[in-house]
Formats: sequence, structure tokens, C-alpha cells
Amino acid sequence: MPELVGVGHICQDHLCVIEAYPPEDGSTRITEIEFQGGGAAATATVAAARLGIDTALIGNLGADRIGDEIVDELLREGVDVSALDRLEGVRSLSSYVMICPERGTRTKFPFKDRMAPIAWSQLQRETLSGAKVLHLDGTHYENAVRAASLAKEHGVTVSLDGSTRQRDNDLNRRLASMADVLITNAVYPMLVSGEESLGEALLELSTWGPEFVAATAGQDGVYAVVGGEVRHYPAFNVEVVDTTGAGDVFHGAFLAARLRGKGVEDCIRFAQYAAGRKCGQMGGRRGIPDWATVEAALSRLEA
Repeated sequence: MPELVGVGHICQDHLCVIEAYPPEDGSTRITEIEFQGGGAAATATVAAARLGIDTALIGNLGADRIGDEIVDELLREGVDVSALDRLEGVRSLSSYVMICPERGTRTKFPFKDRMAPIAWSQLQRETLSGAKVLHLDGTHYENAVRAASLAKEHGVTVSLDGSTRQRDNDLNRRLASMADVLITNAVYPMLVSGEESLGEALLELSTWGPEFVAATAGQDGVYAVVGGEVRHYPAFNVEVVDTTGAGDVFHGAFLAARLRGKGVEDCIRFAQYAAGRKCGQMGGRRGIPDWATVEAALSRLEA
């Protein structure tokens, strides 16, 4: 059985490097284009697989060409896809990502998610119940809550990528409270807690039930509640080509390190390096390092 199971957004990214971002009704030139699998939960799962963890994804894809390409890439990465349902007459999800090196920005245009909820077949339930960790991104709220509930029933650790929010904040609080590991972006904590500062918001979230709470803040590093206080972990100095998927890779690498028995602070630094290393190449997946690469780099940096 897989150690880590992902439930959430699964798509294909069309990554377009552009000369400059145009005004509305204007134009620009695409200088490079690449196709890679995407989606927060899916990319986190791929990152964990690249780092040597047995992984699987549970969810729905269309029975179409895009779905075939998504599955082919996941299989190449060693991700178990047996619990993915292929639905007839449904378009698999894809996104267009405009990467502007001049501004250091990436602008996403995802197709609207019209996927039906997960059916939770016997195979899907068994795949989840036999795992050690469930990783969610919350993009399909019904799927996320159902998956978290099943995980709780079977003693499976629940990890939540806190970035997707519902308009009803009670729903956000419910899902966040079901997480054992809650790692967010830099704005989610204030928006869901009502606190004004990131530090106060993280401390508030830590009272909702999670055993570990942190926020990734790009070049500003990571803020985490450790030992009852908020600590700051500066980012590594890395060459940045494209930040697409950096947070997703952080999640996958953090969970991989946790599954291999590293302490909290070592998990943070391991995940920071893995996510930073990813940023040296275009797309969310091409630059994900393997376990030996991260360990060797950290050994040199800490020597």
C-alpha cells in the first residue's frame, strides 16, 4: 500500500514563457512553451515519489487525451494511479500559466472544475485507509472533507495545503481543524483566522487542532509554530527561473522527510531546499530533486 495518498487538484499545465505581460486587448509573444502535469495535491504527490516515497492519487479524470497524458506522466514518476477514475464525457482539467521573466510573475488561467465528486469505491477507500499520510489541497471541498473523515477513521495523518478557501469561513475552519499538518501560503492564516499579523494568525490556527502549523512565504522563507512560538526559517539563496509549484513541492518534500523520521526543523529545511531547487527549472515538476541530491546539498551547506 502507498505511504502517502493525495486527494485534490489534478491537471495538465501549459507553461508559456512570454516577453512581457500585455494590457487587456493587447498582445505579446510566447518565447517558450512546455507541458507538465500540475495541480497542488498531484504535484506534492509527485515530489514525494521523486524523493522515494510510495505514493498514490485518488480522484477523477476525464476519459480524454489530456487525461491520458496526465496518467502517463504520473506513471513515469512512479505514482500509483489505480484509484483514479476515468469519466466519460468529462474534460480533464488543464491550466495555462503565463510566466513573465521580466516581472518575475506567473499568471494562471485554469479551466473551471466541473468534475463530479469522488465516488469512493472500495478500492479508493482501501487505498486511503492503508496509507500513513493523506495530503489534501482543498480545491474540491466535498472531496477533501470526505477524505479527511475517512483518514481520521483509520488513523491516517491528514496534511492540508492551506491555500484554497471557501466563502463560508466556517467551512475553512472545519477543514483546517481536521488537519494534523497544516501548511499554508502567506495570506491564508490571516484571512481564515481574522488575526492581523501572520504570527498571531499562525498561533491561532495552532489552537484549532493541527499538531504542526506553518506558512510558506516565498523568498521570505517559512514561518512555523515550533515549541509554542513562531519561528522564522530564511529561504535558501537559489537561482529562480519559475516558481510554479514551489509550494506544492514544499508540501511533498516536508511529508517525505517526516515519513522518513526527520525532526520538524529538519523537515522544514529539507523541504525548503527541495522547493528552492525546483525553482531553477521551468514548471512545477521538472526541477524536483531526488533524496540524495537534497541530502548532499544540505550536508555541504551545513558543513
